[in-house]
Amino acid sequence: MSDEPLILNTFIYYIHNNNGFSASTKNLPSNLILLLVLHHHAHAIVPQNETFKFENSGELGPYIVEYGVDYRMISIFNSPFHVGFYNTTPNAFTLALRMGLRRSEQLFRWVWEANRGNPVGENTTFSLGTDGNLVLAEADGRIAWQTNTANKGVVAFRLLPNGNMVLLDAQGKFLWRSFDHPTDTLLNDQYLRPKGPSKLISRLSEKENVDGPYSLVLEPKRLALYYKSKNSPKPILYWYKLFTQQGSVENITLVSDPDTFEI
Repeated sequence: MSDEPLILNTFIYYIHNNNGFSASTKNLPSNLILLLVLHHHAHAIVPQNETFKFENSGELGPYIVEYGVDYRMISIFNSPFHVGFYNTTPNAFTLALRMGLRRSEQLFRWVWEANRGNPVGENTTFSLGTDGNLVLAEADGRIAWQTNTANKGVVAFRLLPNGNMVLLDAQGKFLWRSFDHPTDTLLNDQYLRPKGPSKLISRLSEKENVDGPYSLVLEPKRLALYYKSKNSPKPILYWYKLFTQQGSVENITLVSDPDTFEI
């Protein structure tokens, strides 16, 4: 059984590169040929016009942003959201999603991060290849972060109006979502679930972009805030909100009113 995937992939490669069924497949059982075709389509490739590769280089941005950092934005945006690199210390960049409007006096804020605690350097690349894997890689090729979606049927990447970055299959279904991997911020329509994503983790400080001591966790019966102390082996329960309804909570969704800023 362990050899079957290798055999199937070999047949598919041979068939694909001959633009049709070769003579060696004519005597195969019809059900095996069908299996080969289905397996081939399950590994759809990203069209060339949907692939991209951005490099962290060039001039830094001119605006004042959260943490007072240097930054470079790339051409992935859906107002008020914009993807870019920022650093709080020289040559230690984070790939992040920024929220804010140029015409607004409010501070630009970073609302999602790919590689917290694992900064990257100059000339780092952020790319989506034909295999469907979204990758953040150092200039020497070392992978700092990835979505692990290679050969999973991805055909496109999108940044949605609500700030959710997604990888789509040919039917438009989400194969990966940034909303499933929050850092310290929930956006409108984003939710926590007891079975994951279940928590937000604070940032240690403005200069140190690693996990901080506070975590907001959705549990089956309550929403709890924990504090991680050096003097305790386990996080300390700092605050909680019990749920009064029967049964377990399935999710909590952030819904806000842009006019009143009520949540």
